[in-house]
Amino acid sequence: MPHFRTSGANVWYEQIGSGPDILWLPGGDQVGRDMRWQVEGFPDYRNTTMDPRGAGRTEIVDGPPWTILDMARDAAELIEAVCNPPVVVAGLSMGSMITQELAINWPHLVKIAIPMGTEAYAEGHSREWMESEIRYRREHGNLPPDFAMTHYGAFMYPSEVLGDPELWNRLKAVTSDAYEHRDGAMLDAQWQACCDFDTRDRLPACQVPMHVLGFSQDMQAPPALGRKCAELAGNGHFHMLEGLGHLSLCGHKPEVVNAKIREIIESHG
Repeated sequence: MPHFRTSGANVWYEQIGSGPDILWLPGGDQVGRDMRWQVEGFPDYRNTTMDPRGAGRTEIVDGPPWTILDMARDAAELIEAVCNPPVVVAGLSMGSMITQELAINWPHLVKIAIPMGTEAYAEGHSREWMESEIRYRREHGNLPPDFAMTHYGAFMYPSEVLGDPELWNRLKAVTSDAYEHRDGAMLDAQWQACCDFDTRDRLPACQVPMHVLGFSQDMQAPPALGRKCAELAGNGHFHMLEGLGHLSLCGHKPEVVNAKIREIIESHG
């Protein structure tokens, strides 16, 4: 697939299949390919993925610094160019914040918004963790690769994965792909955008159906924060998935997440 030139980036995207459109938005430090388990679960749809600013093959034109709204504008322009809106938008973590901004600012492009592992505003441990990570990168640089893999693995997967050597050995490749050799400046820029993100005053006016998925063992975005997001949204709904971590949809139990997403889509006809 070619790059697509938006207002502020040269976005790398991939589009597979035919049928109704779903745009999958990955989390911070991830690329569109990390949503492959979801793409594989929806062969009856046209699936579009993209690398957000600061990761993968997307080429930077403006910034950093960026805002989540900047990244959402990239996604909106991509939807208008290569999809048949309104579309289903499903995003994880940073991608879930982009999903919220799309639903709030470009409601005519979004049929259903599905933010996963999300929050309307970072608070408590979630904020303190991100701020401390940003400070460390700015003061000390990158983490050693082996430490980065194990450190972030504990934030990505639930205890079921961490306590099963065979399962961990299979899934740690996902963690290493995202974190072992990460450009600290780009990670910093993405995480700062997440720290600055705040939709609390705008969600109540948003009438796009917003189905928030929370994961019971999510350490990065505890499900209580996702529930608050759903309660703020003008047309919000919250769904708890038990026993899953922040990135369980990446190789751990994608079938559980995919089944819930399909259920949500089909409930809207």
